[in-house]
Amino acid sequence: MTQVIDAPGGADWLYAGDEPLPAAGAMAWAVQPGCGAVVTFCGTVRDHADGRPGVVHLDYEAYLEQVGPRLSAIVASARERWPELGRVALLHRLGRMAVEEVSVVVVVSAPHRGEAFDAARYCIDTVKSSVPIWKRETWDGGSDWGLCAHDVVDAAPPGGRVG
Repeated sequence: MTQVIDAPGGADWLYAGDEPLPAAGAMAWAVQPGCGAVVTFCGTVRDHADGRPGVVHLDYEAYLEQVGPRLSAIVASARERWPELGRVALLHRLGRMAVEEVSVVVVVSAPHRGEAFDAARYCIDTVKSSVPIWKRETWDGGSDWGLCAHDVVDAAPPGGRVG
């Protein structure tokens, strides 16, 4: 299930897979001499969802053939909007995750904080709305796809359901 889309040797680090995400390592990797700002966003598994108290774990599934191209497109779009960006990391975990585990990491470095914050927000919002990764929530009363699931054009999870 692990898929390293791009290694952190260049300016972009893209990953989707079942290994724990290296949030601190991604932040350290993004630091560069010409960048005075590094913004890191970590999404973690919480113990509840709308109408679903007692969430015990999430299972993330992905249409892997489309994840890489869509993550690449998000970074390309961010770099077009904010050409001064330094490094960008978009990392998403797949498989079963317990409460408090990190499921997604976005790290952006830039010369100034405004661009870094704006680009990081753009990246996480666009990942959530356009990359074919779905979460299945398991809580005290049952299990089902996340209620806040997003619509992704031309892709569906293995069960065939979109958002």
